[in-house]
Amino acid sequence: MSIVSPAYVEIIDFIAAGTTPEAVTLFRPSSEAQQRVAELIEREKESGLSSEDKAELDHFVELEHILRMAKAKARQILAHGH
Repeated sequence: MSIVSPAYVEIIDFIAAGTTPEAVTLFRPSSEAQQRVAELIEREKESGLSSEDKAELDHFVELEHILRMAKAKARQILAHGH
């Protein structure tokens, strides 16, 4: 079983608690998650990443893409009511 990254846990908790379009537009990863991403990016540039760390960084990129799409949809809902 793979270890679930803190960024996934944050998003799972956010979704499970219920949300609103306003909350989606305001959601930000924790400083810990942001620091982890910065660390992985720096290590990738300097010395490369293990396959596990590369997979974690790839997942962060996927999560960021999903969050951007969700925020765009939430802003559309707030602006137009649907």
